[in-house]
Amino acid sequence: MDLAEMRRTYGLGELLETQVDPDPIVQFQTWLAQATEVGLPEPNAMVLATADADGRPSARTVLLKRMDERGLVFYTNQQSRKADDLAANPHCALVFPWHAMERQVRVEGTVTKLPAEEVDEYFASRPRGSQLGAWSSQQSQPVDSREELDLQYASYERQWPEGTEISTPHFWGGYLVEPQAFEFWQGRTGRLHDRLAYRRTSSSWELVRLQP
Repeated sequence: MDLAEMRRTYGLGELLETQVDPDPIVQFQTWLAQATEVGLPEPNAMVLATADADGRPSARTVLLKRMDERGLVFYTNQQSRKADDLAANPHCALVFPWHAMERQVRVEGTVTKLPAEEVDEYFASRPRGSQLGAWSSQQSQPVDSREELDLQYASYERQWPEGTEISTPHFWGGYLVEPQAFEFWQGRTGRLHDRLAYRRTSSSWELVRLQP
């Protein structure tokens, strides 16, 4: 396998200033809808990058579960590494890698925890298996074997038989990413890609083109 020879020519589209909405949230919603319409697998999957109090970075993929004028929402175990990072340093970055469309969206912002009532409402809407999984996993902590993890899951299945309401774990919650910057990337021929960046000002958004 020769990694140096792995390349493809981009040219599915273009991204011009006249084609985008002045509000990056509206523009993101448009692109997300298009990614959904063409059948991309899990178009709401996003890479979440965080850093701890000493500036050591880490990244992982999580799912976007809501988007409105406030920002972007995701949920997670609040005893995980990502939660520890965000408690120490609320700044984060997101990447939506829509390779099949030769597109990418980057977001930078700060997080705040969602109120308990919003978390409970979303948790109640999750499939039963996902609810039990949230209780069963001490996320980011070592476990001796897969069997031990399965046994933990089985114990919660017995605790909450089919048809019973599963409560929200006390260690599980949601985050709102309040965006300060967006970047929309469209692949172009010759690696002269289109990059349109939005930066939040005191009262609106500023749009600039970045060199690729």
